[in-house]
Amino acid sequence: MPREHADLLDELGDVRDLDVLDVGCGEGAVVRRLASAGARAVGVDPLAAALEKARRGGSDDASAHYLEGVAQALPFADESFDVVVFFNSLHHVPVESMDAALAEAARVLRPGGVLYVQEPLAEGSFFELMRAVEDETNVRAAAQEALRRALEGRLVERASREAVTVTSLADFAAFRTRMIGVEPGRAAAIAEHEDALRAAFERLGRPTPDGYEFDQPLRVVLLGT
Repeated sequence: MPREHADLLDELGDVRDLDVLDVGCGEGAVVRRLASAGARAVGVDPLAAALEKARRGGSDDASAHYLEGVAQALPFADESFDVVVFFNSLHHVPVESMDAALAEAARVLRPGGVLYVQEPLAEGSFFELMRAVEDETNVRAAAQEALRRALEGRLVERASREAVTVTSLADFAAFRTRMIGVEPGRAAAIAEHEDALRAAFERLGRPTPDGYEFDQPLRVVLLGT
C-alpha cells in the first residue's frame, strides 16, 4: 500500500536524545520531524535560500538547527552523530561526489551508528511527470550504484526494502513550487514546457477531493558502521 514519505522514517525507531544529521535538508521538514521526536537534529544543505525557509519554519535551537554545507565535505568532526539521514537527497549530489558523500556520512557516524538512505527510483507517475522538467534517470541509477559501492568499505547493510509513496499536490502551481524549491534552476524548463506539463499533471495524477496524487516507488536502505 502506498505510504507517505515521512512514514518511512519510523523505521529508524526511537531517536530520543540522539544526535541526528539530515544531509540535504532543504526547507527542514525532516529536521523538524526528528526534533519533535526528541532528537537533537541538525540539517545541512548547500542552498542558503532553502535554509532561510527552514529556519523560518521552526526554532533554530539546541534541538533543531541548520548549517550551510555540501554532502561531500560535511562541516562536522569525526563521530559526531548517532544517525545520518539522506532523505531523497543522495541523487542531488554530483555523481562524481556521491562516493565521497557516503564516505563522509560514515566518517561522522559514531561506532554503531545508522545511515538511513531513502532514494526514489526512476519509475512511477511522479517521476514521469517531472521527467520533462529534469530527467533524473541517470542520477537516480548512479545513487544506487554508489550505495552498492559503499558496502565495499566500512559500511554494512542492516536492512533494505522498496516501497511506493504518495505525493499529494493541490494543483499545478503546487507542483511548480515543489520543483523549484528543490532546484531553483528548474524554473526555466517549467516555463518552457508548461502546457505539456499541465496536461501531464492531469493525465498522470489521481484526482482527490484536495487535488491530485502521484506514486513514487523508492528504495530505503539502513546501513551501519
